[in-house]
Amino acid sequence: MNLKPLIALGMGTCLITACSNLPTKQDKVQQPKPVEPIVFTEPAITAPFYALNPSNYSQPPEFEVNLLNAENAPVTKFQISSDPSNPDSEKIILEKNRFIIPLTDSKEKALKFAVLAQDNELDVTEIDDFFNLLEGKARHYPVRFNSNRERDGYTDRLKTIITTLDPLALKSNASYDVLIRAAKASSMARNLDMGEIYGPKALSYAKRLLAMQPKDPTINFWLGFGLSEGGAFKEAIPYLKVAMDAGVQEAHLSMANNYIYMEQKKNAITTLKNYKIKFPSEAEITDQLIQEIESGKRYNVWQISK
Repeated sequence: MNLKPLIALGMGTCLITACSNLPTKQDKVQQPKPVEPIVFTEPAITAPFYALNPSNYSQPPEFEVNLLNAENAPVTKFQISSDPSNPDSEKIILEKNRFIIPLTDSKEKALKFAVLAQDNELDVTEIDDFFNLLEGKARHYPVRFNSNRERDGYTDRLKTIITTLDPLALKSNASYDVLIRAAKASSMARNLDMGEIYGPKALSYAKRLLAMQPKDPTINFWLGFGLSEGGAFKEAIPYLKVAMDAGVQEAHLSMANNYIYMEQKKNAITTLKNYKIKFPSEAEITDQLIQEIESGKRYNVWQISK
């Protein structure tokens, strides 16, 4: 077969096609559209799944109360260098109270308000702010986040905080304030599936706290539901009872959850009925929980209803 005529024909067709697409005087050359600038914005913080104040759902969380107290407390202004290694660096005036805790040798809450932490003290303003948000999503298991990106952001921040708190909490004379934060951090790290070490670590911190303050409602609450959600159901009961007797609202739900795990449906429903009497504003959700437990549709107080 002679390919030369076919090749010539093909080249001629391409040339004609190319020429036919050349712009004429009447054609308007399209101008490129201006490039819109990319604006990055922080995603909005999504709503919490759990009440921010587990002791009393109708009251603001402890963090917000502390914010108000810090604002109302007297402020002792302090001047520091922006670069401590350079005496001639710009001076900064600190004039806003922060949350300051002792690192050691304190067996009860000793949070104070000051513009700067001194020796043997730690500024926990950002830590407490973060915990306030994280507790609303990861206090119990399973945790609740709107996206993997949101969860990853919280997880990365929690890792950084644990790196700060754990070395302080491991000291034999670590303060109550350090240990309670370290216990919460490890407890929520366990809920976030960050590693098997965090469950035992949270319990060890909680037990050290309990030795300091055996009747502390907050410690008993965290230790109680931590044991329960870790599988130690019977061991959790006395601690949850102490918290319930002290008026910790969420302890009632944790106790009902504990009984569900133990397959004691009657005790779970009785606990919820007593909860409904004590907290009538929760009647609607409590009735729903009871109905779902009775019908076998609910296996965890914290699961999302379908």
